[in-house]
Amino acid sequence: MQTWYSIIPKSPWLSIYIWIIFCIMPFFFIVRAFSPLYVGLGIVLILLYFLCHKFSFQSKSGLVYMWISFQMVLNIVMTLLFGYIYLSLFTALFIGNIRQTVGFYIMYGLHIGFTVLSIVAGYFIFLELFLSQTPFIIIAVIGVVLLPFTLYTRNKQENLESELETAKDRISELIIHEERQRIARDLHDTLGQKLSMIGLKSDLAARLVEKNPQQAISEIKDIRQTASIALKEVRELVADMRAVRLEEELFRVEQILRAAEIEYELIGDPQAIQMPVLAENVISMCLKEAVTNVVKHSHASKCIVELVRNENVFMLVVKDNGVGYEETFALNGSGLKGMRERIEFLNGSVDIKKAQGTELMICIPVTITHQKGSEEV
Repeated sequence: MQTWYSIIPKSPWLSIYIWIIFCIMPFFFIVRAFSPLYVGLGIVLILLYFLCHKFSFQSKSGLVYMWISFQMVLNIVMTLLFGYIYLSLFTALFIGNIRQTVGFYIMYGLHIGFTVLSIVAGYFIFLELFLSQTPFIIIAVIGVVLLPFTLYTRNKQENLESELETAKDRISELIIHEERQRIARDLHDTLGQKLSMIGLKSDLAARLVEKNPQQAISEIKDIRQTASIALKEVRELVADMRAVRLEEELFRVEQILRAAEIEYELIGDPQAIQMPVLAENVISMCLKEAVTNVVKHSHASKCIVELVRNENVFMLVVKDNGVGYEETFALNGSGLKGMRERIEFLNGSVDIKKAQGTELMICIPVTITHQKGSEEV
């Protein structure tokens, strides 16, 4: 359950002024036509109602339903004594924020039933007053019926989206972990035995240098041959890595942006930029993270992806025309933190600027992206 609204709910679609009017209206109904005793009783009932409303948001577990029940009783009393039915909207708003399915439907059904019954009884007690308010009473009843269910559905959808996002992050972490384990196993199986052999033969060659130079030379040749075989197997292992190609990621980025109704523009030719598998994989993951942030947080209508290569650095620039970034989010966001860690591993840098939107620039030294498939050991 979320924290108490402080009387005014934090909902962008609900006007503060309308909410204040609903808070003031019961006092008008009480003061306009009743004796001082009734006025005092009415004020006490209203203050008691809002006190229960506050405790409802502060309570946990079963106590929540107790305070909601008190609110329902006070709704009925206010309707029958003063002809004021609109406190039921406050209760309806709170019921919509109940997370437990069974508790929600029980409170939802009881609230609708008690509200309708009290309104029917009110027509017998305050016939003229209720007839003059009939259109507003109908609107209030519609609000009591629709408001809780709408809020409950929206909250449930937000929870599901949050759980889905958490599940996606978890799956991504598990995939990365599994990939690391696979690479570790492959490296161990590929290099472990051969490196051990190289170590043993090196020790043997060192002992034979003075005693038997010819045999020492033979052992050194075996070491060189073993190292060549190990290097070949490592290259085959790297070639089989399930890396994300930059060109493929750019295609997915275009699809994501179009689905989000954000105009997409690519500057630069990805095919003209050659880099090792590791560097291209890191750049592709960073591009994915940057575009995901644009879609989630920027509220932009256009996104530009620019690929630049000069004599010194390779640059990936992602620009949007959105609302910009929050400083705390930019510094502490887990996605951006991970992006920085990956780029720093390649001796690169990540810079973020806010100017008519957000501009993210990733720079990697050309020495890292130089000579794709280099033959150096």
